[in-house]
Amino acid sequence: MTAEHILVIDQGTHSTRAIVFDARGQLLASAQRPVSLDARSHTEIEQSPDEILDSMHGVIDAVLADPAVDIARIHAAGLATQRSSVVAWDRATGRPLSPVLSWQDRRTAAAIDRLEEHEADVEAITGLHLSPHYGGGKLQWLLRESPPVRDARAAGTLLAGPLASYLVYHLLADRPAVVDHANASRTLLWNLQTRDWDTRMLSLFGIPREILPVCRPIVDDYGQLAHYPIPLRAVNGDQTAALYAQGQPPPDTLIVNIGTGAFVLMPVDDPHDRPDGLLAGISHSEPDSGRYYIEGTVNGAAAAVRQVAKQYDAGDLKALLPGWLDAIDNPTLFINTVGGLGAPWWQSGPPAYFLDRDVDTAGALVAVIESIVFLLQANIERLCRYNPRLRRIRISGGLSNLDGLCRKLADLSGLEVHRPVQVEATARGVAWQAAGGPADWPPSGAGETFAPRSNAPLYSRYQRFIGILKKTV
Repeated sequence: MTAEHILVIDQGTHSTRAIVFDARGQLLASAQRPVSLDARSHTEIEQSPDEILDSMHGVIDAVLADPAVDIARIHAAGLATQRSSVVAWDRATGRPLSPVLSWQDRRTAAAIDRLEEHEADVEAITGLHLSPHYGGGKLQWLLRESPPVRDARAAGTLLAGPLASYLVYHLLADRPAVVDHANASRTLLWNLQTRDWDTRMLSLFGIPREILPVCRPIVDDYGQLAHYPIPLRAVNGDQTAALYAQGQPPPDTLIVNIGTGAFVLMPVDDPHDRPDGLLAGISHSEPDSGRYYIEGTVNGAAAAVRQVAKQYDAGDLKALLPGWLDAIDNPTLFINTVGGLGAPWWQSGPPAYFLDRDVDTAGALVAVIESIVFLLQANIERLCRYNPRLRRIRISGGLSNLDGLCRKLADLSGLEVHRPVQVEATARGVAWQAAGGPADWPPSGAGETFAPRSNAPLYSRYQRFIGILKKTV
């Protein structure tokens, strides 16, 4: 029997999933477990390493026990994780020494601000804006503030790095201390050109190289799973994996993925040539090659929806939001600074607020959805000026199931928005990479296309939204 299936582990902010795909990228079986997020304050956002690890092992066991799955046919596994989250652990015992500091965590903002004079060097070397969202400041904080981390460093047993490295350590039989290029690149410590930890950045943040995992290509032979005869062949970040859900992305297409945050990515040959305010990174690498992208980020996507829904006790949003988006054509503005403003502003901004204080539940949630579209559009405009050949957006992620969101994005951007049948793009993208990047990887189905229409009121609200942000940041 041909071994042709792929196991994917997709560890996200709010859940961990395991999925088995066939050789044509069709989903055969899946399992999912929620994971909790501990918002200790508006700047301190943590997760439990043990809970995440237990969820990973649990979903793998569950999906491989599914009657639709024949383990003997699985020839490769891939792992995708939330980017920019970090954790410290003991290299001898594997026990965590810290919580996972979430990518949403901003406790290091003051320390990052003190590095402002180095911002140009940081951006040139790493492709990232100097921001507390990324891993370097978080690792610096752990070394300074956590007694267990300091003790392990003194004892010579400390490992620390992106969450992906901790999961790989516990996933594989030989417990390697390694990290993929994509997740390493979200630390402010990694050099885009050399594809390794950068000596200058390590010195700037005071991070000793010996505590960090070894950098490996995204597509590589990582080793065999500890409990199953399956080799791990690809490790990537969630958003960068989503680029490859339908195979190699076409040059005229932007990739928008909307989860807890929202991200717009465009593949490029030269990551150093990019519009101001946007990021660069690596999305696919093998030992002798790499593919790069430019990225705009929105911190408050589903995170903003959840926050406002909780505030209004909104009920079943999956059932209610589509109708609200159809019915409300002139919502108020929501100044969406949830999690801080990402690209292209890179400011914390004022606390999030509605322009109209007397807004009902439906109007509030529609305004939040529009704010996500507006924040995406601020980045899409820059990418369209950079690359006038862009004609289409491919959208994925949970909120992309909302037709109203897709229509607004098409109308505002002037680009066709295509939503594939499978909108969970991260898992399918890393499956393509683990399968070796087959040229005949088929689309996941016809999906649905939203053509842009003239929508002057929407554009007017967008202009007001941007005008308000310009005055407040």
